[in-house]
Amino acid sequence: MKLNQQIHHAESISRLVGVQDRNLLVFKQYLGVLVSVRGSEIFTDAPKEKLPILEAIFAVLVKLAEHQIQYNERDVMYIIKLAEKNQLDGVFDLYINREKILINDQGKSIYPKTFNQKHYIKAIENYDLVFGVGPAGTGKTYLAVSAAVRELKKGKVRKLVLTRPVVEAGESLGFLPGDLKEKVDPYLVPLYDALYEMLGVQTTLSLLEKGVIEIAPLAYMRGRTLENAFVILDEAQNTTKAQMKMFLTRLGFSSKMVITGDPSQTDLKHNIESGLSHVLSILDDMQDIKVVKFGNIDVVRHPLVQHILERYDRHEN
Repeated sequence: MKLNQQIHHAESISRLVGVQDRNLLVFKQYLGVLVSVRGSEIFTDAPKEKLPILEAIFAVLVKLAEHQIQYNERDVMYIIKLAEKNQLDGVFDLYINREKILINDQGKSIYPKTFNQKHYIKAIENYDLVFGVGPAGTGKTYLAVSAAVRELKKGKVRKLVLTRPVVEAGESLGFLPGDLKEKVDPYLVPLYDALYEMLGVQTTLSLLEKGVIEIAPLAYMRGRTLENAFVILDEAQNTTKAQMKMFLTRLGFSSKMVITGDPSQTDLKHNIESGLSHVLSILDDMQDIKVVKFGNIDVVRHPLVQHILERYDRHEN
């Protein structure tokens, strides 16, 4: 069956279908329908009840392609998820008016990809203390690191401090081989990885050696005041109340703090309240901080992963 959407420019076709037609493959993997492009027309084997949602999705995708916006499977998945929730209003403007955060070491531009990611970046620009809370895979840490690197490159801060609480999960640190750094570094790998992508390995290592970037366990923050710094606390759901209070009181002048975590996924023992959950409840009405809440719609995974998680949810419930 032919959709009503038509492609008016030949060069828009490659943007619409993606590399090796991967953008169209998402529809088969996620919605179970085949979509193909022949000439300037779009065809599908979808049943009638699915046609309205496909028309709405391709109205956005074709318009973006015609406006020379390059997108990939992740973007197509997000637009499909918005369509399922009838939330496509404004998505065209989200892509057309997106503001580049940074160009990474490979020359790739980093943009906020979802409405909540856009709100998050704006919050980081405008507030000294920002909480990014929600499920894994929403870009909370990645975007915070990219914003931090941007601030450093612009000279707005002199130092980046990235920290995580070290919580033993089934294996005591004392029994692991190596010195303290070797024991702790595996917990901090995601922070290293993000910096390597933003700055490159050699630049990151050089800045670490000079002390311009510091990556350390949360315990190392005690007794310090961090001024002219961009400070990120990752996996904050694994802080205790005392640790969270200690960390928040490190904030110095001309500094920013971003705290990320998922309150529903704490690794603390059952009788210990998460410092993240606690602080969100007591700072809830403060005007000078911003809490950005991410949801499942911001988690854009491979369609197969989406289906696996749905099966797990059904089985557990």
